[in-house]
Amino acid sequence: MIFIYNLGLIILSLLFLPIILTAFVLQPKFRAGFFRKIGFYGGLKKSLKNKTIVFHAVSVGEVNAIEALVKKTKEVHPDYEIILTTTTKTGQEVANNKLKKVVDVITYFPYDFSFSTKSFLKTFAPQKVVIAETEIWPNFSKYANKLGIELYIVNGRISPKSFNGYKKINFFIKQVLKNYTKILMQTEGDAQRISDLCDEKNKIQVMGNLKFDIAQSLTEEQVLSLKDEFALCDAPLFIAASTHTGEDELVLDVFSTAKKKINNLKMIIAPRHPQRFEHVENLLKKSGYSYGKRSTKDTFDSNDIIMLDTMGELGKIYSLAKIAFIGGSFSNTGGHNPLEANIWGIPVISGPTVFNFKDIYKLLTQEGAAIIVKDKASFEETLLRFLSDEKFYNDAALSINTIFQKSSGAIERAISEIF
Repeated sequence: MIFIYNLGLIILSLLFLPIILTAFVLQPKFRAGFFRKIGFYGGLKKSLKNKTIVFHAVSVGEVNAIEALVKKTKEVHPDYEIILTTTTKTGQEVANNKLKKVVDVITYFPYDFSFSTKSFLKTFAPQKVVIAETEIWPNFSKYANKLGIELYIVNGRISPKSFNGYKKINFFIKQVLKNYTKILMQTEGDAQRISDLCDEKNKIQVMGNLKFDIAQSLTEEQVLSLKDEFALCDAPLFIAASTHTGEDELVLDVFSTAKKKINNLKMIIAPRHPQRFEHVENLLKKSGYSYGKRSTKDTFDSNDIIMLDTMGELGKIYSLAKIAFIGGSFSNTGGHNPLEANIWGIPVISGPTVFNFKDIYKLLTQEGAAIIVKDKASFEETLLRFLSDEKFYNDAALSINTIFQKSSGAIERAISEIF
């Protein structure tokens, strides 16, 4: 089967070569890390002298999820040198912003060709590889197992839709999963689904969700300093975070409605992808509101809206907010992580499409820490209620604290299983 898989990779690469080359020319993000990904890791091995562990996080969300696990590993196992890999350019940027001082090497994960995975594993010769969420790479896992490298999935999740897809090739997936040392899943449902695909049930455990094991990244003094940096004073701040195409217009309309009733309301809008900054700025120009940009250090002294056009800052800027909208939820993207806002004690509003964080939203909405809205009218109504109904707001904030107290502990469980 691995022969057929490799043959398929080659055939697909050749078939889609014109499209791939066009994307490389027109989209810089597709070129990012290309030579690393195909196996050129020369020069990165120089500083590695001790035992090595690799953490792989595909993109921004996964980097954020494993940030605390990586830091904890460095704290309790300083004898290990740490390599952090991502697949995307934005993942690299956030990894460098957040973990450059913690890990020893940040680079790109190889494509799953035999030659590139062999080169990666030969260059770094890790004792352990820890892959965030459910990344199943046949060649990588095969050669890791062949070299005696321990291979882990942490914070694993597998949706019913993905499960149905995997079932169609279960005869192959079973062979791939044999290469993993342990598979640590978020929930009982995730564990059951992957258990149904795996012959070795003893490898599978429930660890909880790393996303709940996050901490506030600023002290109270640092929050006050950041507030002064934005010249926010006592104005309520609404953050529209990780917005996608179509959502920017929506949040501007909602903000406009709310501001008519709450005159001193301010907003930060943070587009999910850097290539959309120019488009969003054009919308702000047409909005009629004064606006600034974080990259030019603009403040709320003379602006109603500031666009967050820098990378790696959203997590700490949530600390200034009264309420947050989490994007990707009106765009069929599946939503983004609401806990990065919740950790600061602020409730969140999301659109109806949140399948990427289905279990988290189920818990948050049951407790009132998050509210899912179906359209602009319900969005406006919910935002205004949070901003004007003190008891409603305080009950939501209190529930957030309770949820984090009950749901933490995944990091400790992961560390105990990996080491």
